[in-house]
Amino acid sequence: MATQSSVRSRGMELLISYHQNRSVQIRNQLVRLNAGLVRKIAHRVSHHCSEPYEDLEQIGYLGLIRAIERFDPTQGCAFSSFAVPYIRGEMLHFLRDKGSTIRIPRRWQELQREGQKVKEELTANLGYSPSDTEIARQLGISVDEWRESQLATQNCTPLSLDATVGQQVDVPMTLGDTLLDTHYQTLQNAEEERQQLQGALSQLEEKTRKVIEFVFLNDIPRKEVAKQIGVSPMTVTRWIQKGISQLVSLLRPQVV
Repeated sequence: MATQSSVRSRGMELLISYHQNRSVQIRNQLVRLNAGLVRKIAHRVSHHCSEPYEDLEQIGYLGLIRAIERFDPTQGCAFSSFAVPYIRGEMLHFLRDKGSTIRIPRRWQELQREGQKVKEELTANLGYSPSDTEIARQLGISVDEWRESQLATQNCTPLSLDATVGQQVDVPMTLGDTLLDTHYQTLQNAEEERQQLQGALSQLEEKTRKVIEFVFLNDIPRKEVAKQIGVSPMTVTRWIQKGISQLVSLLRPQVV
């Protein structure tokens, strides 16, 4: 049986291969390899909504594919951490699309049903499609009320987030792509920043990188770090100052 370490190693090999060659076959292997992550998130989300687990799982695979497409293995971060916001975000988009139906007053619903019958009768009798004024008069209501009921009925139909609203190169842009999910966006931004920091850290000298990770990522006091690696606290402080200066330079946006 393959160990967890060997599975991760195989996954990274496939991600690197896919980054170099966008093969559908490699992508499908990555989807199968990470199916457990999708199922795990689908189970969690299904406990907080009424949608079937199976539907959430299928939607989650779309998020997984998006993550595979956008993941950069050269940044040195775990793919699972990168993929979670995409998978969960796709499920949240799906739930928002399913649950945002607008309710309209019962009277307006009744007016629309009666108005449709009146419109058909007048069309048959007059030989042409009646105006709003003629329909309202037949219903015994004002034109404004008839038009308000029509508008409410039109607005109560939700738009699908999968509806195409534009084009980006050869990929269609959907309505869902244009909507800002603040939670989803925050997770994505945090993951991108973490990747950038990880990439910058990997460019530091090993001793400088380790000291910064011990102090800032593992929250170990400087004196304890100095004792662990066999140097003075002052040396640790100098390495930290040097490392931070290098990180600032590496993370500073490049002006083209």
